[in-house]
Amino acid sequence: MAKIGVIGSAGRMGTALREAITAAGHDCSGGVDKGDQVADLADASDALVDFSAPAALKDNLHAAVGAGIPILIGTTGLDDTHHAAIESAAGAVPVLQTGNTSLGVTLLAHLVAEAAARLGPDWDIEVLEMHHRMKVDAPSGTALLLGEAAAKARGIELGANSESGRDGHTGARGEGAIGFAALRGGTVAGDHSVIFAGEEERITLSHSAENRSIFARGAVNGAAWLIGQPPGRYAMTDVLGL
Repeated sequence: MAKIGVIGSAGRMGTALREAITAAGHDCSGGVDKGDQVADLADASDALVDFSAPAALKDNLHAAVGAGIPILIGTTGLDDTHHAAIESAAGAVPVLQTGNTSLGVTLLAHLVAEAAARLGPDWDIEVLEMHHRMKVDAPSGTALLLGEAAAKARGIELGANSESGRDGHTGARGEGAIGFAALRGGTVAGDHSVIFAGEEERITLSHSAENRSIFARGAVNGAAWLIGQPPGRYAMTDVLGL
């Protein structure tokens, strides 16, 4: 039984995480939110799960490093400075950062990479995602994860080869580009499709999340797996052994 602490415990994901920790037979060692002391939670835990906000990430990493425990980061909307902080912390403790903790999405990303590696640049790649009306970032962390999987498999940089926010007279689609489209509405937990469009044929790989509890269960699996791992940066694919 592991003691797992929740950062961002008052949110919807925080509630789902506390329930998933207990359901998995582990002990929820506590939760913190904006203004609370993360270091105290870290000292009482075997691992931390962070679904808070990008602005809090550096303090959360500092607390994990200070306590010498692993941390799983599911917070989305991260930029280059956040990833640099993650790399630094990963030199001292195990860190798993992902845009989606679902085991199903993890497998989907693996399949996307397989398809992208085998289909040439004449197959256009479009990533379509839909989330609930309250989501504040776009494209979603999961959409970027899927796009990154495709880009890496093709040996290209996603940032230099992506298209999003098309509106008006945009011109022809860039050859080899990876496109993103974001839809928002209702209470959708998360739908993602990766479309490979070739000459007169298409392949669509999709995943639908029916409840955010799937992300909580995956996060708990990932956090428990991190315990005992050597310092380093990990992904959900490591949890599944892919």
